[in-house]
Amino acid sequence: MANSFFRFKKFIVHQDKAAMKVCTDACLFGAYVATWLQQRTAQSEAMHLLDIGTGTGLLSLMLAQKIAAQTDAVEIDEAAAQQAGDNFIQSPWSERLKITHTGIQEFQPSAKTYDFIISNPPFFENDLRSSRQNRNLALHSEALTLDELLLHIKRLLTKNGSFALLLPYHRAAYVEKLAAQHHFFTKEKVLVKQTPRHPFFRAFFIFETISSTAIVSEITIRNGHNDYTPEFIQLLKDYYLHL
Repeated sequence: MANSFFRFKKFIVHQDKAAMKVCTDACLFGAYVATWLQQRTAQSEAMHLLDIGTGTGLLSLMLAQKIAAQTDAVEIDEAAAQQAGDNFIQSPWSERLKITHTGIQEFQPSAKTYDFIISNPPFFENDLRSSRQNRNLALHSEALTLDELLLHIKRLLTKNGSFALLLPYHRAAYVEKLAAQHHFFTKEKVLVKQTPRHPFFRAFFIFETISSTAIVSEITIRNGHNDYTPEFIQLLKDYYLHL
């Protein structure tokens, strides 16, 4: 059974009420995006971020540690939204984090668009369902397809904004094709594998509204000796307790 909480260096994520627990690939994604934003954002710049399908609030908290921005988080599952709100309140950045319990389809921010949007969306379409409805909402796209997600990102993103997605590797080509149909372009693509012997299993994307040559890179989580790789440590050292 998963632990009821996950302790990071500067915050704790309680997760007993949420279907999706803290996992390594989501932590890596959050750290990668936070670093990417930090490198491209002036400290004086007032940014507004949106986290779609926040779950426990993990990604919002990881970004808040690095980026001094106002962040709205949206979560359709009531118990997960409550847990994310509690995690936000207990964090050092509670005044910059806000949770809304709703589906993104009904989300109407007060006359505001967002400079950056992040999402770890439901992974699967037409796959086997769990007997737990909250897990189906978290894992399956029955409540939010990728096409719908991109439509609402387009609605909520500023004209020159960008957004990040975490997806299974097998959906990488599909999401790039779909994004192009919505006039979004791949800025960066990161292919992730567990070890050098494993195939790619996740893909991180950063999309923009301006066409440019995509930067493609790879990250391997553990080396042949089952130790974390230098690139993994570099990204997670500000978050993980024992790095």
